[in-house]
Amino acid sequence: MKKLVLPVLAGALVALSGAAFAETPVSAVTDLNVRAGPGPQYPVIGMLAAGQSATLTGCLENSKWCTIAEANGPAWVYSDYVVADLGGSRVIVSQRPADVDIAIVEAPPPPEGFVSIDDQVTSSISAGPVEDTTYVPIDPPAEVRTYITRRPAEPVYLDGEVVRGATLPDTVVLQSIPDYDYDYVYVNGQPVLVEPQSRRIVYIER
Repeated sequence: MKKLVLPVLAGALVALSGAAFAETPVSAVTDLNVRAGPGPQYPVIGMLAAGQSATLTGCLENSKWCTIAEANGPAWVYSDYVVADLGGSRVIVSQRPADVDIAIVEAPPPPEGFVSIDDQVTSSISAGPVEDTTYVPIDPPAEVRTYITRRPAEPVYLDGEVVRGATLPDTVVLQSIPDYDYDYVYVNGQPVLVEPQSRRIVYIER
């Protein structure tokens, strides 16, 4: 998957107290999906690589889904995985202080034929500590990648975003792979490999 080509960022970072948190440079703390809309059911249209910068333009009210500026128009990211420099401290956007104002944006109208999955989203992906180093991502052999892509499992939709190191709830049924230490499942439209004991995502097929 190609990384997004984002516009050049300009302007100073906002200060902490009473800041207007809009048109603000942010960066991804892990390889992060960029979606066409605010939810796990929308297609992935790109990726922010870990450390890559973007311009945050606003968030939905009472939601962790936020927009970033992109060459072809607004794109959406899950704010548990983007940080901004506020008053000299790196702050996760979803955990910003209450006195940091943020632009409220409206959700785009769903495309024609769009099917809501609200009733299917019954649980959440646990983000875990940002920049956690207690898990080991893997690079599976080609035959494993072929196996999981040619044997799609029943898709599971969870609130949150698919990133390495996140933990799946116990309700998600994992599929085994012959003679391999990791299981797999399709989460939010993507096949992932999971360490079965911890249920942590260790690889995402993009």
